[in-house]
Amino acid sequence: MPIDVSALVILLLIGAAAGCLSGFIGIGGGLLIVPALMYFLGMSQMMAQGTSLALMLPPIGALAVMNYWRADALDVRAAAIMVVAFVIGGYFGSRLALSMNPMKVRLAFGLIMLYAAVRMIWTAWRALMNP
Repeated sequence: MPIDVSALVILLLIGAAAGCLSGFIGIGGGLLIVPALMYFLGMSQMMAQGTSLALMLPPIGALAVMNYWRADALDVRAAAIMVVAFVIGGYFGSRLALSMNPMKVRLAFGLIMLYAAVRMIWTAWRALMNP
């Protein structure tokens, strides 16, 4: 994937949003990064998953990323850009969460999970009904 200015901005926004959500309610990878890479940058499911794993390589593990690398389903440059924004976003997201009522954080987590689940079910259902 070529990294032009618009792609760079999108990658930074995805990384920052995932970092904020990770620091705020403990999520970010599969829930936000994978769908965002697919919808905003047109990556395939496998490319988005591989790129998301590369972003989280230190905490997740090198062996899973190696499998995506071997299958040519990994954009290392995109992952590296998002790492920087993810770290910054994680800092600010955690500060936000720690300053809020824990029940509001729990509500936010539940709503994000619900939205993601409904969207995944809806798009899979449409794809299966319209092959």
